[in-house]
Amino acid sequence: MARFVKKNKNEIGLSPDDLIFRGKQKSKDVLLRIIDFDSNSLEEKAVDTIKEVLSYQERPTVTWFNIDGLHNKAIMEEIAKAFHFEQMVLAEVMDIYARPRVQEHQNCILLSIKMLQLEEHTGAIAVENLSLIITETILISFQEMKGDVFEPVRERIRNQKKRIRNGGTDYLAFALLDIVIDNYIYIIGVLGEKIETLEETLLQEPRKSVIDEIYTYKRELNFLRKSIKPAKEMILSLSKMESELIEDSTYIHFKELLENINQANDSSDTYREILSDQLNIYHTTISSKLNDIMKFLTIFSVIFIPLTFIAGIYGTNFDVLPELHFRYSYFIMLGLMFTIVVGMLIYFRKRRWL
Repeated sequence: MARFVKKNKNEIGLSPDDLIFRGKQKSKDVLLRIIDFDSNSLEEKAVDTIKEVLSYQERPTVTWFNIDGLHNKAIMEEIAKAFHFEQMVLAEVMDIYARPRVQEHQNCILLSIKMLQLEEHTGAIAVENLSLIITETILISFQEMKGDVFEPVRERIRNQKKRIRNGGTDYLAFALLDIVIDNYIYIIGVLGEKIETLEETLLQEPRKSVIDEIYTYKRELNFLRKSIKPAKEMILSLSKMESELIEDSTYIHFKELLENINQANDSSDTYREILSDQLNIYHTTISSKLNDIMKFLTIFSVIFIPLTFIAGIYGTNFDVLPELHFRYSYFIMLGLMFTIVVGMLIYFRKRRWL
């Protein structure tokens, strides 16, 4: 299936609010985890049912409810019913190919963004859809599979960092989005180092494999832009949104996110331009080398044209040739040839053709 646009034929014509998992299943089981905290208390545990989470709605604490695995329709239906969400909200959560967006509903805000990670062993960019539902006391996060990308946020909560422990669900959403965007910048930085190293190689030794590397990096950057561009629009809309679920003090943090994603977007554009310049440099260098080769071959041909002419005269089949029976004719011919070669080389040198 295509890397940039993905749509199964059997999904065409389905209602947009049908709870159907659209994508490739990445985890066998669905893992439900709770972190409930305020400035003085912390509770962290795994739960088996959605009913166990409902009691946290009435607490004056902040609850982070994380779901790893999006393919279980029954669990999604139970979440929609338990939290009184519109079915459209969970339908969009289950569509992992949906474009990043922010939508305000009757009792929640839905955020969707692509989460990118660089695989250490292969160097490939792995993409995962992240959805966040912000309510007054509970933040629900949906991931395609269990991962440790948000472990720094969990550690900040465990270590009683005041800002996150005193913040609400909106600030917790900011902390998660900040991790996602930081990964954008990190991946672009890693690619950027390779691209800059490639430029040095290109100038020293413009081999054919460099072209393959350039096209590979261009493809990766285009894939990054596919996630970064709509994410930038989403963050911009979020920073301008007026909602009772977002505290005034949190908007400044959303503006920080906007600055960070602008940096990621600008960096990706810059490296795309660098790759285009490198491609031009490669073709210019190869063309210059080809011109040098043609120049050498042309000079070589021009030098041998008079020599061929002289040899051709002595290769004619006539009985009477004045120099034919002269004792030193052969040496005179060789001397004449040598004189012509040296004379032409000196002439080319003076004209700076060599």
